[in-house]
Amino acid sequence: MKLFDRYITRNFLQAYVYCIVGFIAIWLIFDISDSISSFFDLHFTFGRVLEFYATQIPQILVILLPVSLLLALLFVLGRMSRANEIVSMLTAGTSLLRVLTPLFILGILTTVACFALNYSVAPHAEMARKLFLSEDKSGSGAEGQIFRNRRESRTWFIQRLRPKSNMFDNVEVLQQDSFDHVTMAFLAKRAEYDPHDHTWTLSQAKIVHYDAAGNITSETMEPSVIIRHWSETPYRLRSANMRAELMSLPELRDYLNFNSDFPDTLLAPFRT
Repeated sequence: MKLFDRYITRNFLQAYVYCIVGFIAIWLIFDISDSISSFFDLHFTFGRVLEFYATQIPQILVILLPVSLLLALLFVLGRMSRANEIVSMLTAGTSLLRVLTPLFILGILTTVACFALNYSVAPHAEMARKLFLSEDKSGSGAEGQIFRNRRESRTWFIQRLRPKSNMFDNVEVLQQDSFDHVTMAFLAKRAEYDPHDHTWTLSQAKIVHYDAAGNITSETMEPSVIIRHWSETPYRLRSANMRAELMSLPELRDYLNFNSDFPDTLLAPFRT
């Protein structure tokens, strides 16, 4: 790297970092003033607040990096123009394109950084914000869920679906025929998925059989039932409530792959 490359790069990075830090500081001041009452209500510690804002920084960087890049370029090129440094470099026989090459490279790196953040990390910021501000209110962070497996004609009703867990509480599964008539019902106090064997274990389960008219033909109680032919996974059960704007590109691909049987109207936001 030539001397003037290092000189231009150093001057640009100084202005670039100052812009990024300044914008983040301004955003923090406004956001803390809006959220401080929630932090006190939820009894957040200082470490908890830092963890919260660490999840928000990627989303803010996607917005701030292009703006900071523009301001840093205007500042550096303006200062070099006033000091006649660009003219001196051109007079020395260096082309304008060669002078601006370090800035082009830094602009490309900024573009790559924004793409990488948008690809995986930034979309999770809003969801992380909601989880941080709601999990302390709900205690366990559990939520209810309804999932319809259209390919295998099976409907799940889950009273407590725990985030990042393979165990669900108070589960009812209705197995239907091709005419949507219920043929079997599984009611369990707890359902647990084994990712290694791809099996579901229903604890304290009640199994009910129905005839074509919807009448109960038999009921059995089992302390534990292992079911091996169900294709549902915890990820797929949670996917019914996922929002496209809060998912990364790999997650969007997985969603479309696992839920290809969903109607086109439901899949449209995830395809665009």
